[in-house]
Amino acid sequence: MADTTGHTKDIGARPDPGAAPRKSSWRYIGPGIVVAATGVGAGDLVATLIAGSNFGYTLLWAAILGCLVKISLAEAAGRWHLSTRRTLFDGWASLGRWTTWFFVVYAVIWGFVYGAAAMSSSALPLQALFPDVMDLKWWGAACGVVGLVFVWFNKYAVFEKVMTVLVGVMFVVTVYLAIRVTPNLGDALAGLLPVLPDEKDSILNTLGLVGGVGGTITLAAYGYWVNAKGWTDTGWMKVMRLDNRVAYATTGIFVIAMLFVGAELLHSANVAIASGDKGLIQLGDILEDEYGTATAKFFLIGFFATSFTSLIGVWHGVSLMFADFVARYRTRGELKGEEVAAGARERSWPFRAYLLWLTFPPIVLLFQGQPFRLIVIYGVLGAAFMPFLALTLVWLLNSSRTPREWRNGPLSNVMLTVAGLLFLVLCVKQVWDQPWSEFF
Repeated sequence: MADTTGHTKDIGARPDPGAAPRKSSWRYIGPGIVVAATGVGAGDLVATLIAGSNFGYTLLWAAILGCLVKISLAEAAGRWHLSTRRTLFDGWASLGRWTTWFFVVYAVIWGFVYGAAAMSSSALPLQALFPDVMDLKWWGAACGVVGLVFVWFNKYAVFEKVMTVLVGVMFVVTVYLAIRVTPNLGDALAGLLPVLPDEKDSILNTLGLVGGVGGTITLAAYGYWVNAKGWTDTGWMKVMRLDNRVAYATTGIFVIAMLFVGAELLHSANVAIASGDKGLIQLGDILEDEYGTATAKFFLIGFFATSFTSLIGVWHGVSLMFADFVARYRTRGELKGEEVAAGARERSWPFRAYLLWLTFPPIVLLFQGQPFRLIVIYGVLGAAFMPFLALTLVWLLNSSRTPREWRNGPLSNVMLTVAGLLFLVLCVKQVWDQPWSEFF
């Protein structure tokens, strides 16, 4: 059994009962769709759109590299859950109490601010589609409450089905737009060559695109969704890996499609759009001018699907992780994936308490504005989470905490280390860029 000081006995030779390999099959796909839908929010699409607008197809390779980095991170999280039959938070707790404190502070502050951001992002396309119904703030509050009710009363199986439908909407909309703008395939192929734009801060901009493609705390939640699907031992390893690849192939299609739109519709016409979710509203106006009202409305539906999947994905996945943290704090014992698979976490009071935290306090922010100092702390914590995830996975998957045959190989170590260093650089840049002189 693990303790909070990092001393664990070697479980490398421990047998894994009931782990007969399942045949890798498309019919099992599910958690990957969920993590892809949750990880790719409106902000990711805008970032890729702006990259296409500023640099054309030059950074296409960076967007694809970002997907490969996230494949390695999600695979590592899923491999930990299946090979040890323990949850990721249980692994973190075995590294020392500092991991617990980091997660608690992160979950409380990040969840508070993210809740308002997710509701606002989901509200924007609804207000654009139905401008005379109600104010943006009320649309945001309605999205938050609908997300709360949906996750509160439905278990993982229903949640996955709804996410799959919304991903289908996202897929159709983004691919349709990419085809509609008629991409230059010759230039797109040239964009696969790793070339940096000849502009100031091009390296940091490129790293930002690599690091920003569909990756937040939802990468850590992937292992929990794997367990919630009923996959709890190494017999599901091949299935999980196929599922993970499908997830980031889907993410890659979303990102490439939006880069095509940015390169053809904005870069060629030298049109600039705002960063953040409002950039997508501007894109809707541009699409209406170029291709008509029907295309603009169709795009706004896809924008809503993108934002709302991120909202309910975080409402479900991060609440699962918070419930796991509380269970570890209360019992001090090993946390098993079977408990997640049985649905015990989704019915627990910590799960629902965190759901309420994600919903109602952030609604206050929608009406009163977001406090400056809290936003700065939120930015720093958000930037710090990804290097924390990558480097702790390297630690866990190279130690006796993981059965020997499922520890990292050379490729996994390289990918996770590269991911950790990449996110560390981006974290330092994020911390450096915060307006600290105004903070104090």
